[in-house]
Amino acid sequence: MHATSAVGTERVAPKAGQGSVLSVRDLKTSFLTSRGWVEIVNGISFDIDAEETLAVVGESGSGKSVTALSIMRLLDPEMSRVEGSVRLADRELLTLSPAEMRSVRGLQMGMIFQEAMTSLNPLQTVGKQIAEVLTIHDRYSGQAAMKEAERLLDRVRIPAAASRLNDYPHSLSGGMRQRVMIAMALACKPRLLIADEPTTALDVTIQAQILQLIKQLQKEEGMGVLFITHDMGVVAEVADRTVVMLEGRAVESDTTEAIFERARNGYTRALIAAVPKLGQGSENGPQHFPTLDRKTGIVAAARERPDTVRREGEPVLSVRNLVKRFDIPGGLFSGPSGRVHAVEKVSFDLRGGETLALVGESGCGKSTTGRAIMRLIEPQSGEISIEGTDIRALDKERMRDMRRHIQMIFQDPYASLNPRISIGDAIAEPFLTHKLGTKAQAREKAMDLLERVGLSADMASRFPSQFSGGQRQRICIARALSLEPKVIVADESVSALDVSIKAQVVNLMMDLQEQFGLSYLFISHDMAVVERISHQVAVMYLGEIVECGPVRAVFGNPQHPYTKRLMAAVPVPDPSRRKQLRPVNNEEVKSPIRPVDYVPPVREYREASPAHIVQVWGDDWKV
Repeated sequence: MHATSAVGTERVAPKAGQGSVLSVRDLKTSFLTSRGWVEIVNGISFDIDAEETLAVVGESGSGKSVTALSIMRLLDPEMSRVEGSVRLADRELLTLSPAEMRSVRGLQMGMIFQEAMTSLNPLQTVGKQIAEVLTIHDRYSGQAAMKEAERLLDRVRIPAAASRLNDYPHSLSGGMRQRVMIAMALACKPRLLIADEPTTALDVTIQAQILQLIKQLQKEEGMGVLFITHDMGVVAEVADRTVVMLEGRAVESDTTEAIFERARNGYTRALIAAVPKLGQGSENGPQHFPTLDRKTGIVAAARERPDTVRREGEPVLSVRNLVKRFDIPGGLFSGPSGRVHAVEKVSFDLRGGETLALVGESGCGKSTTGRAIMRLIEPQSGEISIEGTDIRALDKERMRDMRRHIQMIFQDPYASLNPRISIGDAIAEPFLTHKLGTKAQAREKAMDLLERVGLSADMASRFPSQFSGGQRQRICIARALSLEPKVIVADESVSALDVSIKAQVVNLMMDLQEQFGLSYLFISHDMAVVERISHQVAVMYLGEIVECGPVRAVFGNPQHPYTKRLMAAVPVPDPSRRKQLRPVNNEEVKSPIRPVDYVPPVREYREASPAHIVQVWGDDWKV
């Protein structure tokens, strides 16, 4: 494969006897808007050989997904215009009729989309959906198609494939749904697989499974792979060559090793520097991420932060034996058929100026813990105290007043903001609701907070739709600060952001902690970010804390098998590991659903080191 963009012309000879699977030349894609045609992809070129993986990497809006959709010809022809050349095995795709292109999709090119749940039909079993692909392309029919669907599910390492054929998408975990998508994409043995952010929405352990699975299947089938992502850690794991995109252009193209060792472009260096790596945390506490000065292209080194933790006096937030269970409805006239044990006897302390991270995979109970602490949902039992005040004993009015001291930042900033009111009004609203001053004072405070979170005061009149995802998250942080809280619950508040924007927002949160003495309950599944931002970490599994202690102790000497599994699954931004094919772990997270009469066992804990507590586990644990 060789790239022929203006920024990278190094050639790599194809493997003996193998030509280029995909050849893209001067690809340009434009969209029709009220201002006329707007070019989104501007002249990108590359080749992909058999058994080769090319990563197209860049942040949201860079044009990488539009590139994939242009190659697949999945854009609306009335609202888009695709120019240049796209050749699949010497066949020009851009001149094919819609009917001819439909025969190419699935048969010669397969695609895995980012969100499996929205790509699968919720009204059909996964077996029927895979069989449909086989039937459309006249590969199999009837029972033969279902039998092949079973073989494909087994091929993508779905346990008990025969019984899973009749499952609906909603009954599968996120990782298993993504495996079904891979099975559909590979059903007709395509020569090219396009994977568009296939692991972005997945937990770190599931991501590791999917990346290993794609590598194994590529080796077995000899496919070329176009892998689209914004995560340079993932790029290092999978890609032979890398094209870096910014604002629709390829700003750098080279072998993945060369990109990581001697990137020429400042934007590429910033993407690499912003990748959080396990083991890079400071011994002295949380540490800033490196940042890019876009004007000079210089990456500023991370700086140490002063110790902000107030260790004297009582904790600002204390949680003891918190329990939250959800009933599963039974029949019309019967009681619950079971219960989801979402949070089970969770206890921890959070001190002033401290960041405690709750980490674990989806379904472990960390977000439910945060919502129960805010009393957005009511726990069954337990104690929640803010500076000695038991908030579970407060009535609605007094609880509303208490929320001045504890605020929440949610994962999706767009869903958290009212699209019909300006961001200045959104930031001022809590201040006015709690009657802390006049409208003029609220407006002045909103403008001051916009400046503090790195935006300008004159943006106050704009609406949420006029901002990027990172800017909207800054607005949500400003709104949370308007009441001058003591504690902020940050629920996956940076997980949806591009890597460089994530670094900026995390740095901002640490700066604000330094300025205001804030305490953070930082809920996340990203172990590398947690290591960088946190003082303490609590690892959750099936609603329980299985390990808790200072970040240096837990990350430097993890004791519980689940903690070790999480840390082992974090992508390592080292291209030399790319050729390693590690065994695919097919284990799913166990279900937290229990019978109505289930009584949780009494857990025992031991102290691994000072303040480092680990749950004693049984023989059923495997890493």
